Amino acid sequence: MGIRSYRPYTPGTRQASVSDFSEITKSKPEKSLTTYKHDQKGRNNRGVITSRHRGGGHKQLYRIIDFRRDKRDVPAKVAAIEYDPNRNARIALLFYQDGEKRYILAPAGLTVGTTIIAGEAAPFEVGNALPLSRIPLGSEVHNIELIAGKGGQMVRSAGAFAQVVAKEGDYVTIKLPSKEVRMVRKECYATLGRVGNADFRNLKLGKAGRTRHLGKRPHVRGSVMNPVDHPHGGGEGRAPIGRSGPVTPWGKPALGAKTRNKKKRSTALIVRRRTK
Repeated sequence: MGIRSYRPYTPGTRQASVSDFSEITKSKPEKSLTTYKHDQKGRNNRGVITSRHRGGGHKQLYRIIDFRRDKRDVPAKVAAIEYDPNRNARIALLFYQDGEKRYILAPAGLTVGTTIIAGEAAPFEVGNALPLSRIPLGSEVHNIELIAGKGGQMVRSAGAFAQVVAKEGDYVTIKLPSKEVRMVRKECYATLGRVGNADFRNLKLGKAGRTRHLGKRPHVRGSVMNPVDHPHGGGEGRAPIGRSGPVTPWGKPALGAKTRNKKKRSTALIVRRRTK
């Protein structure tokens, strides 16, 4: 992926940059692998806003992604690399030998015409999916399962990868992108390689309109609200927040407060906590 910038003809193009989409080989999605996507706009079943700053945006078709990689020992050829509006990574269209078609997350370096496979005996090549117990130490992996057979839940965003660092008993220790080190059952599947489209992090939207196209509405600081609307609000001029630390609109500690449930059973599997 490359990044394309604009000449500063307008204030919006002065800072904006976009992907050059050079890796995209097919523009229209596979119809059998798409479905309608209902936009909740941050509202619950009563129409009340429960998640702020959502709404609007361009209509999107959802692409059904195979996170499970449960079609074992059947080779598939990469037919196309496509854009997916629902995620920052690219997706790869696979044609299996038995005629089935599926989408997967496109790893970096995967090209059209490559043959990939999932299974315990799969070779150690980018795009192949194997149990963690079969993956060599030091390998880069993504789309990692937390529960065997449930499908990949970790390390799925653009440019992300985890590293297999140790194996002991029924567990494999992996280092996640957040620098957290945790153990995962050895029978859980993961895909070799790192997720593609790594330059996504360097893109600049450049103007508010592109943010609205993504379905994000404006975020207003609590300090400019009235006291009835936010604990930080009120006061004469640019007043301080008036508390020992920043809080949410509902009075809960914000910016750095730990929110993980201390009784969560999977805490025992965390070897080293994340650094940020």
